[in-house]
Amino acid sequence: MLLLFLCFVCVQDEEPVLPWNASYKLSWADFKDKPNMNESAVAITASGITFGFSITQTDKNEVVSFTTEVFAHFYPEQSWYKIKQADNHILGHEQLHFDITELYARKFRYRISQLKVSNNVRRQLKKMHNDINVELAQMQDKYDNETDYSRNFEYQTTWKIYIDTELKKYSKYKSTSK
Repeated sequence: MLLLFLCFVCVQDEEPVLPWNASYKLSWADFKDKPNMNESAVAITASGITFGFSITQTDKNEVVSFTTEVFAHFYPEQSWYKIKQADNHILGHEQLHFDITELYARKFRYRISQLKVSNNVRRQLKKMHNDINVELAQMQDKYDNETDYSRNFEYQTTWKIYIDTELKKYSKYKSTSK
């Protein structure tokens, strides 16, 4: 019900991750961490955007090109649920947290696609990355607040429609499996 938001500047190879994929929906089996019984939340989804870039420069340090990688990941080892309280409705709420992470990965890729090669590209990419993570965290909080952590069924449905629409709007920038 609450979201643990993670942001990594580079991909972490040691920790198992699930990349976002339109044809795969989370199941409770994906939530591997031990539940915190002192927490009021029924489930915690740990997801985030991983980001890396590489810049090619001339011998005079002029930037001539850059490449980026942006992924929306779910972190099973940091995600948990309380077996006796969890149900399919709450799982749908958790899936939408992951879908929101994918939406912001797409928005990030879109913004990157608008960048022009310049000597400021490194600074611009880092600022964009920071900005998108702030926006993502705000959206995740807004989602939880408006849906009352999944308890408001009407708002839960409204959010599902909204996120599905936004994902379609940015479909050109969807995640590809890594």
